[in-house]
Amino acid sequence: MDYAERVLADLKKKNPGEPEFHQAATEILRSLAPVVERHPEYERTALLERFVEPERVVLFRVPWVDDRGAVHVNKGYRVQFNSAIGPYKGGLRFHPSVDLSVMKFLALEQILKNSLTGLPIGGGKGGSDFDPKGKSDMEVMRFCQSFMAELYRHIGQDTDVPAGDIGVGGREIGYLFGEYKRLCGEHVGVLTGRGLSYGGSLVRTEATGYGLVYMVEEALRCRGDSLEGKRVIISGSGNVAIYACEKAQALGAKVVAMYDSDGYVTDMDGIDVAVLKQIKEVERGRIKVYAARVPGAEYHAGCRGIWSVPCDIALPCATQNEIDAESAALLVKNGVKLIGEGANMPTTLAGIEVFQKAGVVFLPAKAANAGGVATSALEMAQSSGRLYWTFEEVDAKLKAIMTGIYHNMDEAAKAYGVTGDYVAGANIAGFRKVADAMMAQGIV
Repeated sequence: MDYAERVLADLKKKNPGEPEFHQAATEILRSLAPVVERHPEYERTALLERFVEPERVVLFRVPWVDDRGAVHVNKGYRVQFNSAIGPYKGGLRFHPSVDLSVMKFLALEQILKNSLTGLPIGGGKGGSDFDPKGKSDMEVMRFCQSFMAELYRHIGQDTDVPAGDIGVGGREIGYLFGEYKRLCGEHVGVLTGRGLSYGGSLVRTEATGYGLVYMVEEALRCRGDSLEGKRVIISGSGNVAIYACEKAQALGAKVVAMYDSDGYVTDMDGIDVAVLKQIKEVERGRIKVYAARVPGAEYHAGCRGIWSVPCDIALPCATQNEIDAESAALLVKNGVKLIGEGANMPTTLAGIEVFQKAGVVFLPAKAANAGGVATSALEMAQSSGRLYWTFEEVDAKLKAIMTGIYHNMDEAAKAYGVTGDYVAGANIAGFRKVADAMMAQGIV
């Protein structure tokens, strides 16, 4: 058994009952095998063992009171995984599916994602099993204040800078920041995704969706192709999905299907982004309303059927493991040529194998959805320097970063004999920078 496989076996033994963490570690460690073969010093210094073990995990209770006066208790997490190249950076997720396995998988992926941006930020992730859906603004505020009453002890603008994720948008970031400011008595860039009126950055809302499409655009350009006229399906209808839809259609594609957790809509004329934004961002409604408002659009209950819609490009932007081997095979059968992952780990290992065997261009999440954290780091830079960059300036920097990530992973794949395997290329490109920093800093 080679070094990477031994580390993986030991990780699974030490961390039982954490399937998402095992899945992420399996994909990463196996793709790093050719790198560690060239660097025997990694094994001598137990670098992989240190790489897959979080530097710190904070687990805490979050008591809060609802509008009826009832007391609830949720779990809060912050996984500070690796700070070799900079302060921990990664989102907060508020969703019932959050547990330690999910937090560790997200934080492990975040290390490499952040490294790929070329910016000096380490990897972390956090959140809670609290569900903001259906809660009043006052209930969300009370929860966020209780959550921050513990989290503030472990974060700081040069230590750990959280951002938003699923269930944590502008409202939640505002409440979290307000409580941090009250407790610490300072107005600093300790959270990103803040409102423009109190230190946020333009493009942050659009960044993950826009960045995803910029990478897809570059992958097509390098193949002598473009988004013009391409049929696209996008899973999800949250922030990432909405702005991926907006940018894809601005570049000439036609987004023909999107979904939320209840079902999906098809619109063969192309999704009307203005109507979608009104429903999801203003009314906080369900996507089935779209079909009632747009002539020719159809609503279908359930989510899995979206993968049967014929398309050239699929952008999974909802949640982890939404595309399994069966769904991947259906997409291949119906003509998909490129997958760009907007969510974190939305494709199972078996699903990835189906795509790769079929010759589908597969752009993995840690590269393709790095636009959000890249723009968060740009927000950190603006906060530190008390600067203001225009929308066009930030957007241009975002596009340059995403284009650079594509070429970095493409070149890394070629350098290690796995040309076209962007899963391996992204892992290798991200890991090499982190490994260099870890080796330089000694056994810590």
